[in-house]
Amino acid sequence: QVQLVESGGGSVQTGGSLTLSCVAFGPNLGYRPMGWFRQAPGKDREFVARILWNDDSIYYGDFVKGRFTISRDNVKNTLYLQMNSLKSEDTGVYYCNTYPPAKEYWGQGTQVTVSS
Repeated sequence: QVQLVESGGGSVQTGGSLTLSCVAFGPNLGYRPMGWFRQAPGKDREFVARILWNDDSIYYGDFVKGRFTISRDNVKNTLYLQMNSLKSEDTGVYYCNTYPPAKEYWGQGTQVTVSS
């Protein structure tokens, strides 16, 4: 049984940066595409970024516009999301999951709050 645990969220001011981490406990997910998703207050969960197992193909949501970088360390079974130039609309709970996401893998997420 895989358990995904996100961390690294926090409160930052507009223009600030955060790096999120997602550790996968259980069977290795090294060969599966992984992704980041987020849910803003009162909105549906949305796609942020995804990466294939060999970093060969990376794709971001349109709103990212060069501000975020997704990466993974298959040895450490860890997924990362470096977020720069944060905006207030980036506020929300950030989740990692396989891509496409598996219902049974949703974790608690990590809260990101961006204020001016």
